[in-house]
Amino acid sequence: MGLDIKSELSNRATETEKIIYKFLPEVYGMQRTIFDAMKYSVMAGGKRLRPVLMNETFKLFGGKGDAVNCFMAAMEMIHTYSLVHDDLPSMDNDMLRRGKPTTHAVYGEGMGVLAGDALLNYAFETALKSFEDTTTPTELKVKVYGMIGGQVVDVESEKNQSEMTEEKIDFIYELKTGALIEASMEIGAILAGATDEQVKLIESVASKIGMAFQIQDDILDIEGDEAVLGKPIGSDERNEKSTYVTFKGIEKSKEEVKRLTDEAIEILKKLPYENEFLVDLLQYLVYRDN
Repeated sequence: MGLDIKSELSNRATETEKIIYKFLPEVYGMQRTIFDAMKYSVMAGGKRLRPVLMNETFKLFGGKGDAVNCFMAAMEMIHTYSLVHDDLPSMDNDMLRRGKPTTHAVYGEGMGVLAGDALLNYAFETALKSFEDTTTPTELKVKVYGMIGGQVVDVESEKNQSEMTEEKIDFIYELKTGALIEASMEIGAILAGATDEQVKLIESVASKIGMAFQIQDDILDIEGDEAVLGKPIGSDERNEKSTYVTFKGIEKSKEEVKRLTDEAIEILKKLPYENEFLVDLLQYLVYRDN
């Protein structure tokens, strides 16, 4: 693991970007500003983790066909929409993400709201294009609504930090981060023709990884290197935001991240298929520095 997995992930992210960019709207006409803001938001970089996880799960089960490309693009649009809205002045009020000005910092608050809305709507349009591929099972269910529920609880809780509980934090993490990681891996499995039982196993893997990923984010907000992260550290404390670390402390949080990851990888190894990169990637997510 280490440098190799980083460069492997970087290569796959580059391949994934080529796919995603094909689905972005053309910048033209009187609405060009909104299209431009959408493109800016998606093209601002990132690990492309969710579409990569989807594709690797698809490969794990020997998936064939192009339908997965539509869902990879749609998933990254949904993820980007959530970040654009998270950064807004009325939410976390962040001016930097991945070392670049956030969407509202470049285009203004109103356009930031609209760019997020447009990406969410466009994601569903993009996902529907998958039905043009005849290899797609029609009973696909895309589980993305949960994340919005998590967002609402998060905003409500931020107004009154004294009411934040450990249960609430678990709920927010499960929905905000877990929902998209779960949906990504499940869609990959379903598209590849995995059985219901196998999809349930993948859901369990993704759920644990999603939780571990978010706790690691909280740890990095305290211990991370600002230059490596590409965003200011200590923002949770400044915003008086309760996190997993607030309740458990750093050491317990690190133990929990390890436990969840180990359990996820154990489940993955029980499957009659192998994808070594996927196992390495899940471990890397936990020991990442950004």
